[in-house]
Amino acid sequence: MNTTDIHNERIAKMTFASVYPLYIAKVEKKGRTKEELDQVITWLTGFNNEQLKDLIGQKATFETFFQMASINPNASLITGVICGYRVEEIENPLTQQVRYLDKLVDELAKGRKMDKILRNS
Repeated sequence: MNTTDIHNERIAKMTFASVYPLYIAKVEKKGRTKEELDQVITWLTGFNNEQLKDLIGQKATFETFFQMASINPNASLITGVICGYRVEEIENPLTQQVRYLDKLVDELAKGRKMDKILRNS
């Protein structure tokens, strides 16, 4: 699925630090924890908690955030619709990675079991 260049650029320039508190609020509102959220982010990106804190402190853009990440080889198993886009069909790699993260956060907030979210890894 094609996203527009403007859409892709806007996502690339957005900071992880600006979105992270929204992720926390979303999952906590549904009874999940920040620790579970961090576990999901770690699974997708390979970052540890210290690296996450550093990236938040640096106000890293999503472009920088995902350039530094080691994307989990099972990330391609993340499928479904998020923000009106089918994640497996998004052609821009960065936009797809951000939507993978959004999808995992949604699954966590919806109460999906952690082993299913982490694609049994």
